[in-house]
Amino acid sequence: MPLIRSILFYAGYIPIVIVFATFGCTIGAIMPYRMRQNIVTWANALVVRWLNLSCGIKLRIEGLENLPKTPAVIMSKHQSSWETYYLQRILRPVSTILKKELFKIPFFGWGLYFMHPIAIDRDNPRKAMKQVQEQGLQRLKQGNNVLVYPEGTRVPFGTTGKYARSGASLAIAAQVPVIPVAHNAGYCWEVGKFIKRPGVIHLVIGPAISSANTDSRTLTHEVQTWIESTQQTLSHS
Repeated sequence: MPLIRSILFYAGYIPIVIVFATFGCTIGAIMPYRMRQNIVTWANALVVRWLNLSCGIKLRIEGLENLPKTPAVIMSKHQSSWETYYLQRILRPVSTILKKELFKIPFFGWGLYFMHPIAIDRDNPRKAMKQVQEQGLQRLKQGNNVLVYPEGTRVPFGTTGKYARSGASLAIAAQVPVIPVAHNAGYCWEVGKFIKRPGVIHLVIGPAISSANTDSRTLTHEVQTWIESTQQTLSHS
């Protein structure tokens, strides 16, 4: 049954991505940015809803009241593709820090390009840090949130990657707060796995953490401590 339900999910997921991504890089490309992001991320909402209907994956959200009213740096746990869809929808307008190779993915990458992300070269850490600082400051000044996955890549459910300091450095430079996000999406949507596991994705948006009077090492540690301790409290059934 999980295999059949997962096949059903992808049978709906792929057309959704193709249709909205094509719109984003054609008609959407000539629209004002915020209008384009509002329309294109309807695909994100549809993917999350279709995942629920096809695979029985429910959603539990805490902390919506902590969503930023002014531009902020959001630092989130990264376990699956699910959070890339959900967070980009609820945090809009948002620019996500991501690897530039994603632009090469047909349809998905083409549409993603027009969402004003911050695409970095992970093979050149020094250049990547500079890109995050320069483009991140620009996006924040334009009124966007900036979404950072500090572990850099998806990590399996129940594990912890090394937290980079680029997100904290950006928040300090821009004098904006950090919003931490914890979730267990990797339990239902395992990294590198085709089959989706029924259950409850539990996501918690934490209170703002000030970037004033601190340094990037201390701020990153504070964010990591909140995220990883919250991870231990999440249910998945």
